[in-house]
Amino acid sequence: MLGLQIRRIVRVLGLAVAVATASVSVPATAWAKSSGQSADSSKSRQVSGSRAANAPRAARPVKAGTVKVARGSEAHASKGSARNAKGGSKGAKTNMRAARVVAVPSVGQLTGLHAVDDPLELKSGVALVVDDDSRQVLFSKNPDAVLPIASITKLMTALVVVESGEPLDQLLSIGPDDVENTLKVRSRLAAGTVLSRSELLRLALMASENRAAAALARHHPGGVPAFVRAMNAKAAQLGMRDSQFVESTGLSPDNRASAIDLTRLVAASSAHEVIREYSVAKETVVPVGASDKAVQFRSTNGLIGNPEWEILLQKTGYISAAGRCLVMQASLAGRRLTMVLLDSAGKHSRLGDAERLRKWLVEHLHSPAQVAAGTVPAALPSLPSVLPAAAAAAAAGMPR
Repeated sequence: MLGLQIRRIVRVLGLAVAVATASVSVPATAWAKSSGQSADSSKSRQVSGSRAANAPRAARPVKAGTVKVARGSEAHASKGSARNAKGGSKGAKTNMRAARVVAVPSVGQLTGLHAVDDPLELKSGVALVVDDDSRQVLFSKNPDAVLPIASITKLMTALVVVESGEPLDQLLSIGPDDVENTLKVRSRLAAGTVLSRSELLRLALMASENRAAAALARHHPGGVPAFVRAMNAKAAQLGMRDSQFVESTGLSPDNRASAIDLTRLVAASSAHEVIREYSVAKETVVPVGASDKAVQFRSTNGLIGNPEWEILLQKTGYISAAGRCLVMQASLAGRRLTMVLLDSAGKHSRLGDAERLRKWLVEHLHSPAQVAAGTVPAALPSLPSVLPAAAAAAAAGMPR
């Protein structure tokens, strides 16, 4: 019996290591194969009859009755996937359950970013805070590390959608391809759901809805390949030299960027009122599925609505390879700041890190008016900075 138990443990550990290795480095082609669609192709499927995506139609009222609440869609394992796993041998199911409790290391953890100390003892492997007007770097930790960015990707998705000029009131469908590409994550947008491009954009930014982001790319002129090309062209235009995008949701670990690049993305996104508004929305209700069932979606950012924060734009993200991620543009001490936190360890750690930074900034940061009046020093008394040379050099090249 003891020998049998040891062999089972060895099999479990071997499976866990395999899962961890696969989650850290997945090429775009492998990600696409797992979703049943190539990374550079898409099948355009139109809704027939009254569900035609381009057909003019009055806005549909939400049906009365119970409103179901949809939580955020940041790469949570779907219950359906777990149920589908039934049917294997009892031993295999036991091994799979044991393997799931093993934490999968992120890219930042594997590359030692968390071993870098910082004065605030942040749980994030990467942190960067920049004054948007002066371009002064107020805090930096591994700012030039290039990492998976998970659903932060959806900011670039939104930027491409808004700047494409396609009508935001056009009705689009959630098709089989959108469902197939997001089978392994939670989503409440059933196939057959018809919403406007504007509603899909709101869900992608506020609730991090992956099927909404997938549908936005699929309905782009030229389909998914053209959309991905537009994402990378926009990144190049913004000077995001270390960034690459292979799809629109952020589920692929091959969507990567540095914190420095993401400050540029935040700056460009904040120029559009619709992106600012939708990203900081707290909740919304939309009709879902063929029955138009009312479903409530909520923001994935727990800081939205917090009176201590004046958040102008935000986006969260999570996949195992990226850890917990957060970008925000916020007003603090009379200044507009961009905050980037990547590869944070722990479910709530990115919010905790944001709070640590906010409290430190409120204590030490002074408004330009105070500095001009000479009532406070222009320089911060004890500016914590990790790898300051890299951050300063990067900031010098940032567009104002």
